[in-house]
Amino acid sequence: MGMTIAEKILAAHSGHDHVVPGQLIECATDWVLCHEITTPAALRMLEERGMDRVFDLEKIVAVPDHSVPAMNIKAAKMYQKLKSWVQEKGIRHFYDVGRGGIAHVVLENTGLIKPGQTLVSGDSHTCNAGALGCFATGVGSTDLAGAIYAGKVWFKVPETMLIRVSGDLAAGVTPKDLVLEVIKRIGADGANYLVMEWVGDTIDRMDMEGRFTLTNMAIEAGGKTGIVAVDDTTRAYLAARGVTQGEYTEYTSDPDAQYKVVIDLDASAVEPTVAYPHIPSNGRVAGSDRIAVTHAYVGSCTNGRIGDLRDVARILKGRKVADGVQMIVVPATQAIWKQAAQEGLLEIFVEAGASVSYPSCGACLGMHSGVLGPDDVCISSSNRNFVGRMGDPTAQIYLASPATVAASAVAGYISDPRAYNADGTEAAD
Repeated sequence: MGMTIAEKILAAHSGHDHVVPGQLIECATDWVLCHEITTPAALRMLEERGMDRVFDLEKIVAVPDHSVPAMNIKAAKMYQKLKSWVQEKGIRHFYDVGRGGIAHVVLENTGLIKPGQTLVSGDSHTCNAGALGCFATGVGSTDLAGAIYAGKVWFKVPETMLIRVSGDLAAGVTPKDLVLEVIKRIGADGANYLVMEWVGDTIDRMDMEGRFTLTNMAIEAGGKTGIVAVDDTTRAYLAARGVTQGEYTEYTSDPDAQYKVVIDLDASAVEPTVAYPHIPSNGRVAGSDRIAVTHAYVGSCTNGRIGDLRDVARILKGRKVADGVQMIVVPATQAIWKQAAQEGLLEIFVEAGASVSYPSCGACLGMHSGVLGPDDVCISSSNRNFVGRMGDPTAQIYLASPATVAASAVAGYISDPRAYNADGTEAAD
């Protein structure tokens, strides 16, 4: 029996020629991604047990991102703990405040993580890196401690869900709409402990930014990770970051690989989708209801990349954010912030009446820089809309693409971005 991409990677990292779903393995980790929220707890576990070591100083990537710059003393202490550990151990891959951004987006752009490798982090959206053809997943602080100390993690080999997407996404429809549509169809636990493997001619034509959005949200369907096979698009992306093909191993799923579930989807049938409160699977077509919003948020590890910001700028250019709407735009990394500035995007946002913030997870998880108050209604390009996710538990969070967020910010209510042409002009009735 053949193996899937994920099974091949796990077999190669556990000393097996072949693995099957359900098998327990001790898996070597190529990379451990650390940030200031979950890593300090893992470090304390190691210190308390006299196990204060790092398995490989070259295989740790540290990026403070959740509550930086620190918004209070507690946050400052967590940041200090991460930074002092990095300095004490001599960890080289440290992307400090002002030189980093949101960890997952920082990492995808470094050229460090490569196809065929394994990555763990104390963060559920670590699956983001699966777009590069690697096995990347979030773990708890205890497993994170083990990975830091020994470079190994126990896994139960997951089954795989194959998602085949064919056809072209219509104008105004984005990969965020596609993944929200899939989650709507299968449910918030429809991929529970499964690998979500994306294939099809739609994916073949999709750029890396779109693929990262797909794999990033695997966890919102309960998935263990998301993954996309390496192709010319992946290779070109890596080459632009100084990575040659000889530096990594490409895996493809065997023709006779076994899948738990197979989903076939026509991309042309996907519409701009909004996930209504309070779960990402509660999807409806954008503009189905005229729901007034008080906040519009563009950012997060899901949709804070330069292509996302360009989509927003096309709609905001020459327009104003509606009265009564607070719009916040958060470039995912310092490099993206700089590029957006060079392209004149930040000026467009400011002229429209939006606030541009520094790279951080911030309001995505209700920590700072845009926390929602009682009864606020926010349309957000982030990944979760659970009760209290972005602030007060009475606030309402609607998930959407950056284009839908921008269109809604201008209208003052949840709107269909197809009202605007590709160049941002008004579409004819």
